[in-house]
Amino acid sequence: MLKVNDGILHVTSAHSVNDVLARLLSLLKTKEITLFAVVDHSGEAAKVGIEMHDTKLVIFGNPRAGTPVMLAEPDSALDLPLKILIAEISDGSTRISYNSPAYLQSRYGLEPDLMKPLAAVEQIADAIAH
Repeated sequence: MLKVNDGILHVTSAHSVNDVLARLLSLLKTKEITLFAVVDHSGEAAKVGIEMHDTKLVIFGNPRAGTPVMLAEPDSALDLPLKILIAEISDGSTRISYNSPAYLQSRYGLEPDLMKPLAAVEQIADAIAH
C-alpha cells in the first residue's frame, strides 16, 4: 500500500525491518549505488535506555544523479543523498518511507529532467517491500 503524507511516501511490507534492510543493502550493492550510512535509531535509543520500535535510516545515492541537482539548487543537499526509513509500526508491519521525487522537484523548483534519476527511489522502495 502506498500512502502519501506531506511529500513523504509510505509503503508497507510484511517482512521484518531487518529483512527489508538486508534486501535494500543487497539491491544497492547489485545496482552499484553508493551506501553512505545506515543509522540505527532504535539501537541508539536503546543505548540510552529508551525503547523504540526497530527503526533504521539508510542514506544512499549516486553522485552522478544527485550532484547536478545540488548544483542547480544547493539547498537540495538538505534532502540528498536519498534516504529510506525502514520502521516497525504499531501493528507489527514494516513501513518503508521516503521523500517523493515530485515533492523534491516542487520544493526546490527543479527541472523534471534533473529528477528522473532520483525517481529510482520509488522502484527501490517497491522492490524491497515485496
